[in-house]
Amino acid sequence: MLLRFGVVPMVVFSSKEAAKEVRKTHDLETCTRPKLVANGLFSRNFKDIGFTQYGEDWREMKKLVGLELFSPKKHKSFRYIREDEGDLLVKKISKSAQTKTLINLRKSFFSFTAGTIFRIAFGQNFREYSFIDMDKLEELVLEAETNVCILALTDFLPTGFGWLVDRISGRHSRMNNAFSKLTNFFHHVIDEQLKIGQLQDNSNLVSAMLDMINVPTNLSSLKITSDHLIAMMSDVVLAGVNAGTVTMIWLMAELTRHPRVMQKLQEEIRATLGSNKERITEEDLQKVEYLNLVIKETFRLHPSSPLLLPRETMSDIEIQGYHIPKNTHIKINTYTIGRDPNVWTNPEEFYPERFSNSSISYKGQHYELLPFGAGRRSCPGMNLGITILELGLLNILYFFDWSLPNGVTIEDIDMEEDGAFNKSLELIPTIPSSL
Repeated sequence: MLLRFGVVPMVVFSSKEAAKEVRKTHDLETCTRPKLVANGLFSRNFKDIGFTQYGEDWREMKKLVGLELFSPKKHKSFRYIREDEGDLLVKKISKSAQTKTLINLRKSFFSFTAGTIFRIAFGQNFREYSFIDMDKLEELVLEAETNVCILALTDFLPTGFGWLVDRISGRHSRMNNAFSKLTNFFHHVIDEQLKIGQLQDNSNLVSAMLDMINVPTNLSSLKITSDHLIAMMSDVVLAGVNAGTVTMIWLMAELTRHPRVMQKLQEEIRATLGSNKERITEEDLQKVEYLNLVIKETFRLHPSSPLLLPRETMSDIEIQGYHIPKNTHIKINTYTIGRDPNVWTNPEEFYPERFSNSSISYKGQHYELLPFGAGRRSCPGMNLGITILELGLLNILYFFDWSLPNGVTIEDIDMEEDGAFNKSLELIPTIPSSL
């Protein structure tokens, strides 16, 4: 589908064949990231991984984050943090389960994902900060993420006119305010890091990058600055925290709407893990195959990024016989691909068994399922995100049964895909008699 926003042409591809051709044939050599206003503000003038244009700086930043946050060694060393946060999630929900009172799962999931990611990436527990609480942190993340997705008219209208409209409408001011507040929060986090003196052990991304800023090395051609650090902190928080939270909410909403799937999944979990387990560990994640199928089906129907981050062509290219001129924005519509009747049987149905005996994965090799993208610009934090997602879900599905509040029916659950980042779900947890 060809669209035109002002003077900028945009092509949206909505088939797995087109997505495959874009990613395999035109991954980096002919496509880069467009320089959009919101993305530039978010990434400190394009010094992160997600929005930086293709080039040496992007390669060096990807290498750095891969070593300091997402390497197999780091992933293993952070296991105790993930399991600790899983235990804390269970303890918090248990208080409501004992009285059978309603809880807002968004709050619980956000606290779990944010707590895990902050401890892993920043080396600190955000619950102990005196300058912010969980509700304020959630507000900051939602405001920043909403503004990242705003289309500034400066990007699409002739120079001068778009800029003027953005300022008169207040759009530019809202974006600046959102990112300024998030940046101020990160400066507080950095100050706390400096106070507790973790610079020498490089145990997390912030301490490692602070060390590189203070003591430059010859290991990289890129000179790390405070802007790089703030940009990477933004990437980690916005790409990791809210995406994981929303995916968990969608999955629990679908399970609540489909009692057969909920019952089958919980029966398998409890039969496999036994009835006297005191805590869930990461060894347990490999034992419950049906959970993996349910997660795949949730990704298919509810990708956290219905449109993958845009590319911009650096030269004239051809995709599926269509001529795409230079400076065209390209987007992949993962939402439509996940519901394509040419690919999926009964595509609107939530049916995890469709992935039984199937080799389809969500790691970028199969273009009918692309929640994390594909190619060299796919999400580098995929493995960490999946582990956090699986661990949180396994905890709440093993230790608790879930029901809707009195007077609320399955039909009342909001399943509208309106692009909102603050999807909520309220359920009542109970402790099963079998545990």
